[in-house]
Amino acid sequence: MPSMSTRVARAQGVRGLEPLGQGLARPGVTARLLAVLDNFLSEPMRHAPGEELGRARVLVGANVVLLLCNVLFLLYVPRTAFPLTLTGVGAVCAVGFVASLVLLRRGRSSRLPGMVLCAMLTGGFAAAGLRMPDPHVGTHAICMLIPILSVYLLGPRTGFVFAAMGALGVGLVLPLWHGVGTGLWARAFFAALFILGAWALSWLILAARDQANLALVRALRSLRENESKLTSLLDNTEDIVCSVDADGRLIAANPALEEMYRELIGAELAPGDFLFPERAPERLRRRWQEASAQVLAGKRVRFEASPSRLKRPRVLDISLNPVFDVAGRVVGMTVFGRDITDRKEAEARLGEMHRSLLDVSRQAGMAEMATGVLHNVGNALNSVNVSVNLLSERLHQSRVPGLKKAMDLMASHGADLGAFLTADGRGRQLPSYLQALASQLIGEREELLDEVRTLQKSVEHIKSVVSMQQEHARFSGVVERLELTALLDDALRLQAVSFERLGIQVKREYTEGMLVKVDRHKLLQILLNLLSNARQALVESGRADKQLIIRVERMAAERLRIAVQDNGVGISPEDAPRLFTQGFTTKKDGHGFGLHISALAAAEMDAFLSCTSEGRGQGATFTIDLPISGEESRA
Repeated sequence: MPSMSTRVARAQGVRGLEPLGQGLARPGVTARLLAVLDNFLSEPMRHAPGEELGRARVLVGANVVLLLCNVLFLLYVPRTAFPLTLTGVGAVCAVGFVASLVLLRRGRSSRLPGMVLCAMLTGGFAAAGLRMPDPHVGTHAICMLIPILSVYLLGPRTGFVFAAMGALGVGLVLPLWHGVGTGLWARAFFAALFILGAWALSWLILAARDQANLALVRALRSLRENESKLTSLLDNTEDIVCSVDADGRLIAANPALEEMYRELIGAELAPGDFLFPERAPERLRRRWQEASAQVLAGKRVRFEASPSRLKRPRVLDISLNPVFDVAGRVVGMTVFGRDITDRKEAEARLGEMHRSLLDVSRQAGMAEMATGVLHNVGNALNSVNVSVNLLSERLHQSRVPGLKKAMDLMASHGADLGAFLTADGRGRQLPSYLQALASQLIGEREELLDEVRTLQKSVEHIKSVVSMQQEHARFSGVVERLELTALLDDALRLQAVSFERLGIQVKREYTEGMLVKVDRHKLLQILLNLLSNARQALVESGRADKQLIIRVERMAAERLRIAVQDNGVGISPEDAPRLFTQGFTTKKDGHGFGLHISALAAAEMDAFLSCTSEGRGQGATFTIDLPISGEESRA
């Protein structure tokens, strides 16, 4: 059973490729006249295509009119002095016209009846012209029917045969038969010329009509194809589609709406019905009236609905759009409905997954925080370990035991201390020994104090890292104005011992007194990571001329760039894009957190951490581009 959209399209669309006017209702006299003409036709002829049906109707009319004229002529001839042979001509023509009507009643085509009609008309006119005493009768205006009817009924080529025969009979045979003077020849010539001209004009009219019909056929075919595509689209879509007029009566609907309508209302939907009649649920009908009132006011309305009467719970996205005429008045509306149940369920699942991801990301953030603490504390502990080892070594090499020996020697000679210091050789050397020992102990004390200060700075950095992570709820730590070169020297001092032991030459290319406003411990954390990576790269390279350059330069009025350049193993081009990604590392014992954490810390200071390298074995340069004032926008 065809869908409602198909039935409505067929009822309102174009019927096949019939010419304009075919299949439409014709009121009054025209409809009755065509009905009478159709009574003379056979059943196949009545259902013939429009052009063939039109020719058959014209053929019926021409036969009937000519037959009536022929009957009147037969009644008129006996009362005149015309030759009786004209009665025979009229009788033959009458029989031919009746035969044409019989063929139309029983046949399937109008061509043979048309041939009979044209033959009777051409032959009868020629015979009448030859038998009439007045030769001018042969040039009567009725001769124009020959080319007109023959071209329309039989086509230009076959019609030319009858037109040529008529022109030849009128223009040549008739003057020769009567043998009258030049006046008849002139009239006969012009009559023949007019017959051929009528044929040519009829041909042009028929050709123009065919071209127009061809264009119409193409337009109708395109319209029918587009109509078929649209109907197929509406029938096969799962979305609800329908159109209603301004009174709320249905114009067309697709099967999806019909099926849902049966579930909601419990009845079939037909064109012309109200979309939501009185038997529809009150709440649904009231909502439809409110929405349709807004649409008829020229507004688009969109809402979601979940009808409870449906067999399967569904959520529908309903869209109502006004339809305007050429004057801009709202004459109806279109209704589109899409089942978004799956999307709603997916959104619910997505929301649940989002909440789960928040929990996971919170745990991941805690893990990353702990990893950052361990990494940064580990870097500081390396310096602490170096300082502790140096302190232990210096204490083991201390001259303090020599002081104890000197004091024991003086205690053993307590009774004769004066004689011992003046007469004994060892006693005389004791004051100078004590003086030299005091100088050495003072030097050791200063060295140990310097190393203790370095140890204190490392411990302070560890405390700062732990404190920052404990107070991670704040966006950043304390921002202070400090001398950048002093901070660089502190970072180098924390790594100085390991640099000296590994034979790394450190070159400073900056001037003192450069002030910046930054978070001291975040910048120190980044510098320590970069220096540690540079030291490992230089050790891995195995070069004898290990060199590390620290450079500071002003890039713009409010920005500085710190560059840490080494001539170590370098970075390959394929590794460069992933260098600051969490977990990525090129070291055998690396964990891939240092550069990632450094990049995050730089971003928190409105700074930018980057790296350049010409490839493996060519060294690398890490740069920190940071604002001087510490207040520049991240954008």
